[in-house]
Amino acid sequence: MTEAISGFDWDAANWPKCAKHGVSKAEIEAVLNHEPMVRPDRTNRGEPRFNAIGRNAAGRTLFIAFAIRTVKGHKMIRPISARYMHRKEIDHYEQSQSP
Repeated sequence: MTEAISGFDWDAANWPKCAKHGVSKAEIEAVLNHEPMVRPDRTNRGEPRFNAIGRNAAGRTLFIAFAIRTVKGHKMIRPISARYMHRKEIDHYEQSQSP
């Protein structure tokens, strides 16, 4: 993901998958714009996907699955799914961030 990203690719297919967990577009975009921990997704779905973990402005930890797609010649982040993380997941994430 070294190329410049032009924005976010939202539509009627991906937005409902994110919204069903109570996460807003603004939260997702803010987390992805503020250097979350990003790792490749291990599932094979036909396109490279990534998992991001970061905190929203209120400090809640989010898990976001996304892909990078080219839309009209621009690299765009396409959120696939987003949800708030459970305490056990947060503890594991925080341990992995410790020096």
